Amino acid sequence: MWTKRVVCLIAWLMAATVSLAAALQPPPESAAVAGLAIKLFEHAHYSHHNLDAESASRFLARYIEALDYNRLFFLQSDLKEFDNHLATLADQTRAGDVQPGFDIFARYRERVEQAVALAKDCLKQPMKFDGNETILIDRSKTPWPANEAERAKLWHERVKYDLLQESLNKTKPDEAIRVLTRRYDRMLRSMREMDAGDVLEVYLNALCHAYDPHSDYLGASQLKDFEIGMRLSLFGIGAVLRSEDGYAKIVSLVPGGPADLDKRLKPNDRIVAVGEGDQPPVDVVDMKLTKVVEHIRGAKGTKVKLTVIPASAADSSVRKVITIVRDEVKLTEQQAKAKVVELPATNDAPAKRLGVIDLPSFYADTEKIRNGDNNCTSSTRDVGILIQKLKAQKVDGIVLDLRRNGGGLLDEAVALAGLFIKEGPIVQIKDPRDRIQVLRDEDPDVAYSGPLVVLVSHVSASASEIFAAAMQDYGRALVVGDSKTFGKGTVQTMLALSAWLQDAPNPGALKLTTQKFYRVAGGSTQNRGVIPDITMPSLYDIRDIGESSLNNAMPYDEVQPSPHLNFGAFNGKLTELRQRSMIRVATEREFTYLNEDIARLKQQLKEGTVSLNKAKRLEEKKATADRDAARKKERHARTVPELKFTDIAVGATNAVVSVTPLRTAPTVATAAKPAAHDADITDDPDAESDTKEPATDPILNESLAVLRDLVVLTSPPSGTAVAATPTPK
Repeated sequence: MWTKRVVCLIAWLMAATVSLAAALQPPPESAAVAGLAIKLFEHAHYSHHNLDAESASRFLARYIEALDYNRLFFLQSDLKEFDNHLATLADQTRAGDVQPGFDIFARYRERVEQAVALAKDCLKQPMKFDGNETILIDRSKTPWPANEAERAKLWHERVKYDLLQESLNKTKPDEAIRVLTRRYDRMLRSMREMDAGDVLEVYLNALCHAYDPHSDYLGASQLKDFEIGMRLSLFGIGAVLRSEDGYAKIVSLVPGGPADLDKRLKPNDRIVAVGEGDQPPVDVVDMKLTKVVEHIRGAKGTKVKLTVIPASAADSSVRKVITIVRDEVKLTEQQAKAKVVELPATNDAPAKRLGVIDLPSFYADTEKIRNGDNNCTSSTRDVGILIQKLKAQKVDGIVLDLRRNGGGLLDEAVALAGLFIKEGPIVQIKDPRDRIQVLRDEDPDVAYSGPLVVLVSHVSASASEIFAAAMQDYGRALVVGDSKTFGKGTVQTMLALSAWLQDAPNPGALKLTTQKFYRVAGGSTQNRGVIPDITMPSLYDIRDIGESSLNNAMPYDEVQPSPHLNFGAFNGKLTELRQRSMIRVATEREFTYLNEDIARLKQQLKEGTVSLNKAKRLEEKKATADRDAARKKERHARTVPELKFTDIAVGATNAVVSVTPLRTAPTVATAAKPAAHDADITDDPDAESDTKEPATDPILNESLAVLRDLVVLTSPPSGTAVAATPTPK
């Protein structure tokens, strides 16, 4: 019965595709942008590699993966048809012809429309959850469906999985169908909202990733978000928005932002129109959320008029007009912050007062720095201020937490390292001609000379790795954390295409890999990362995370060491520091729990599938609930006192912290695109980390214990070198 129904539905879908909206066409500027992009890649990219048949094949593969990563939409027949572009793809791209990307997207659009129709039809069918079926969650390494029937079977499994998930969450059947219908409609809406500029951006990004995984094309909107993420501020009203049922819905307001201070706009209000000053309002219902954001943002001091449906209104026909004056919104959630931790005495260790600095990225307002403004936003300046505040609190040592730091501006990594050493080389940069440039800290001032631990994870990347490697090579800090860091050893340069295309409206920018960086000890972090001096168990260690897992990653290599000093900060105590940590990790209950979670996740990843049997899933859910309850009970029964924290923010200050002048073009060392997360931007309701932070933070707690050992076992480095020879790689 199900097979017959599917055959009928497939026949209807194939006939219905002719009624789809007209296919998108390349925007007028696409030829100039694509032609310039390929010229820059062939002449300025680190590889200096022409777009040939091999790289064109990678280009096509990256584009198809970007559209259908989990292989749920395209059919194998589509892939064979797309291969017909390979013979001419390089020449077409070099000529600025991006039509292949739009032809493939048109097919993708058809397939998504068909898949959503399949999913909705499956919701109408009775589902039983008592068999032995399983579903493969990650299909990125499996073949695309061979035909329509195989794809229909995949979507039947997916809908069954989604319904089972809702059932396990005790959602009533009718409500579950409504929830999933909205979810599938939202997926369809997101695809339909993609305009020609969005398609061009995805297509050119695939071209970039054919060369390496960190080169990117940023359209006008993405470029603006990147700049916001670097300077941690924007001009708008300070509201986080989410798309819901066609409306731009207020999720939250940024504390201290214009909307928060105005007090009239509330969370869950829905925006239906946006007006600029005295201009007639523009209806934004069913408008793409990024476009709504563009309407709301604007110059400082200008007025924006929002027409909203108040969350408190019982009648959805009620409208309220709110006029707000735009102002600068500081994204303080992404700013460095600190806390003082009172570490109580134990049987074998004295009480200590320790500082923790959490640095999410290496950010700076590059424009203000170039103009000589030393009071501007800068990660180095902020960390310098926090160090002064921690020193005023008389801390015995500092942990610099880079676990969530994916990188940022290269100059900021160099400048930050200079806060902890007198002067000397920080990182070596090699260009495509094998010329080596050594970036140095020239400032003899030292902000902090006491005991230092740098805490890293698999997510710590690029600029984070430059800093951690320098501290390790100098013997200035103890690096602790996961088995290794991300492993990105390349540097990108931001090239605004408007410098060449003055007549093109908002042509965007290329983030182009132009250099590789190396430790002062001569080794690279590329693919290998930074290996901590002391490692701890981590859920990230068993996941396929890091540079070596990415397509087209550059190889590892080495250069000659750059002569540098070694502080001898550990005084030969590294072995004892490791042994003490190993004993604690082996006996600490939270690490026992963490190791249990690691073993369980490892088994899940090995199996790769999830059962669609409700009874079995209920057993698994009960086991999880029982385990969580037992852990909670054990934690409450502990007699160990909880750590006392005192939070410290950068805040307003007159402190003077030197900021290193930037070079002409901003160079970026980051493994992920920085993005604003706090003001006039989108919020993803389905976003959920698959590696959640535990209820407690055993990694940070152990890092503090390691720091206490470091304080007790060693004397603070004097800043005078004990060896003038390069440290081993």
